[in-house]
Amino acid sequence: MAQKKYFITGIGTNVGKTIASAILTEALQANYWKPVQAGDLQQTDTHKVQSLVSNSQSVFYPEIYRLNTPASPHAAAKIDGIEIDLAKFILPQTKNNLIIEGAGGLMVPLNSKDLVIDLIAKLNVEVILVSQNYLGSINHTLLSIALLKSRNIPVKGIIFNGETTPETESFILKHSGLPCLLRISLEQEISKEVVLKYAKQINSNANF
Repeated sequence: MAQKKYFITGIGTNVGKTIASAILTEALQANYWKPVQAGDLQQTDTHKVQSLVSNSQSVFYPEIYRLNTPASPHAAAKIDGIEIDLAKFILPQTKNNLIIEGAGGLMVPLNSKDLVIDLIAKLNVEVILVSQNYLGSINHTLLSIALLKSRNIPVKGIIFNGETTPETESFILKHSGLPCLLRISLEQEISKEVVLKYAKQINSNANF
């Protein structure tokens, strides 16, 4: 079976990239990598995904940059007195599937000239876009897809997170031509059991 490598990005911040990454890591028994962590260094996204994954195969790689301030990476790096260097981002060598979780959305700056989308292009991996339904999410989702297509970056599909809005989702899917890979409902608590439930849905999805 061919190795799968996906970069998980979102239409904005706090739209569900980490829970989506945990589900995909579990479903594919993949390795996980968060290249840049800004803030929450005692409870990083890597820690969160580790705590939600049940399989024993997944390997969790250290971040390239661990920044102290919960802010845009370029600003957090400046506070720490460093500058993020795109050349330092090299895909981990593995024969296993790999899930890479981004920071914020596509146009989040990493330094004075490079954006998250530039990191995706450098890593040369397929994207899964996480969308959350809110007023304006159609615009944000379609703009993100248009930007990815303009850079010839392949997009596997969309994961919708949170409250379901059928009109919004159907318009996005029809206009973009992309498949819905998963719908994550509003959950009272995100646990290993919840992640396993959605991982089974991923594994039964013909698009994977």
